[in-house]
Amino acid sequence: MLNLLLKHARVIDPEMKIDEVLDILILDGKIADIGLSLPMKKSIDSLELRDKIVAPGFIDMHVHLREPGYEYKETIETGCAAAAAGGFTAVCCMPNTNPPIDNEGIVRFVKDRGRKALDGVVDVFPIAAVTKGREGKELSPMAELFEAGAVAFSDDGSPVSSAEVMRRALEYAAMFDVPIIQHAEEVSLTKGGVMNEGYVSTILGMPGMPAVAEELIVARDIGLLEFTGGRYHVAHLSTSRGAELIRDAKKRGVQVTCEVTPHHFTLTDEAVRGFDTNTKMNPPLRTQADVDSLLDGLRDGTIDVIASDHAPHSFDEKEVEYVNAPFGIVGLETALTLAITELVYKDVLSWDQLVMKFSTNPRRILRLPPAKIQRDAIANLTLIDPSVKWVVDSNKFKSKSRNSPFHGKHVRGKALGVINNGCFLTN
Repeated sequence: MLNLLLKHARVIDPEMKIDEVLDILILDGKIADIGLSLPMKKSIDSLELRDKIVAPGFIDMHVHLREPGYEYKETIETGCAAAAAGGFTAVCCMPNTNPPIDNEGIVRFVKDRGRKALDGVVDVFPIAAVTKGREGKELSPMAELFEAGAVAFSDDGSPVSSAEVMRRALEYAAMFDVPIIQHAEEVSLTKGGVMNEGYVSTILGMPGMPAVAEELIVARDIGLLEFTGGRYHVAHLSTSRGAELIRDAKKRGVQVTCEVTPHHFTLTDEAVRGFDTNTKMNPPLRTQADVDSLLDGLRDGTIDVIASDHAPHSFDEKEVEYVNAPFGIVGLETALTLAITELVYKDVLSWDQLVMKFSTNPRRILRLPPAKIQRDAIANLTLIDPSVKWVVDSNKFKSKSRNSPFHGKHVRGKALGVINNGCFLTN
């Protein structure tokens, strides 16, 4: 088990109301002491972290690990390696595998593989399918899936289109106090679309996916949520009106939460002009007005979580004409640095708020134990160099896949390493 003294770190833990320079003593994988100028011990290694940040372990609540079924894109092992490199001590994997995570056996399979990957330094929490086969017709055995270890339910990539099925899903999930996570898309409006419908799609002659397709489902589901109770989470929010709907619902006390991805608060549909298939994702990159609204939502707390929507694809799959390429990009190894670069250093979020959206809030939404920096707690920590400047090189990713639109981007801030379950991985 890990024994280590972290020296002179800026420790930030919003839950514990800590933001100060402290030492942290870790013994047998637990936090034994926190304080100023803790004494050195010859038998224990120390790590100097002056001008560095230590935060409660970050969790990415929206990743695609592709196993079982698509191991040529990613495996649980390589996905966990990418997560650790990006500063995450936990990930929640979506159920669009083959077969999908819609039965107890696959939930247990994913959890077992997660425990064995990288000596368990990255916790893997499965998100199970809402419906059998993710077909949107019949509810999955939600009680069995929850008992096996599922932390939420989603048909991500395949929205729950039926209002009746969504109603029943919200009612059943409420019994276990876990959220339904919705990929909000009215597919009758987006069929055949490859990018945001608007000025740029018209200029490029590309079939579009209108913003209203997201907004209609968000509005419908909020109405259902008010009727049924329960909890509801909007995945990868991308539109201005969607953010307004969620803001208004929260003011009414509705239990709705949401996440945003770094690519949706960083890029616009203008990036598609180069026909780089790594700018093709679902929901698509929107307009600058949408990006500005998402930034406002991050500032005022409407948007609870930053998640990567890590969606690895092989080189051959993406190296085709734009209309034929699959949706999705990798994000585990760039999410934190993009948030630091685009949010902290541009005064959108404070460090405290950033930690909330990467650690505190997602764990609260999923009813997972908080990763607190306090005595006797398991040392579950993310270590950050906030000022290092570097250039994203997708060829050096730990992920099996390289499909990132941020290759070559100059960024600032990076994860130094992660500590969890008695293990310490450094970059």
